[in-house]
Amino acid sequence: MNNIFAIPAFNDNYIWCLHDDKHAMVVDPGDATPVKSVLDEQQLTLTYILITHHHYDHTGGIEALKAAYPDAIVYGPKNPSIVGIDHGLSEGDKLSLQAPNVELQIMETPGHTMDHIVYFNEDILFCGDTLFSAGCGRMFEGTPEVFHKSLQKLARLPERTKVYCTHEYTLANLAFATHVDPNNQALNEYHSWAKEKRSHSQITLPSTIAEQNKINPFLRSDAPEIKQNIEKIMNLSTQSDVEVFAALRSCKDNF
Repeated sequence: MNNIFAIPAFNDNYIWCLHDDKHAMVVDPGDATPVKSVLDEQQLTLTYILITHHHYDHTGGIEALKAAYPDAIVYGPKNPSIVGIDHGLSEGDKLSLQAPNVELQIMETPGHTMDHIVYFNEDILFCGDTLFSAGCGRMFEGTPEVFHKSLQKLARLPERTKVYCTHEYTLANLAFATHVDPNNQALNEYHSWAKEKRSHSQITLPSTIAEQNKINPFLRSDAPEIKQNIEKIMNLSTQSDVEVFAALRSCKDNF
């Protein structure tokens, strides 16, 4: 039986750890120190490291973790700038990992960065900075068309799939979401829940695909009310869902 928990890092990063009784896999270890501390404390041996994209707060701990756990295998995107990747992955690849035992598929989700990949099965999604709870990553390298397509791929995953993203941005994202979608009852209820969680310094993750399809404006660019609201806020007109998405992302960048 595998368990998943978050290892906090930096100001708001989460390094996800999936483990059985003896072995662990971590996702996007930007800092090795908290990972080693937790693994030592729980007497777990690191066997796998999964990387979603090249940003340093997701890759900075690879070298130190490989030094501490030389048998650990590192998977990540086919980006030669990421030092320490043992196996580069592409759309449609599958991982059958053992100890801990987990089957994962790979999806390419360019937009935040062009090398971004995610790891998923019907129950879990490790999505890095592509999809956040009630938000999405900044569009550093992609285009609105590219990023929108990536997010729609995630939106079509099974509703029960748990969304493990890598930052505690939920309250900030919800503040923006309610700005562009103020009459969404599910969103307002989720906002109240998240504020209560954070008031006790509790994590707001994981979410689910079902929840995100109800509350995340970046997955709902086809919703007439969001189109109408963002056009009014930004004083523009949109002709497509991609243009609505682009307006949402631009608005959020300056929110």
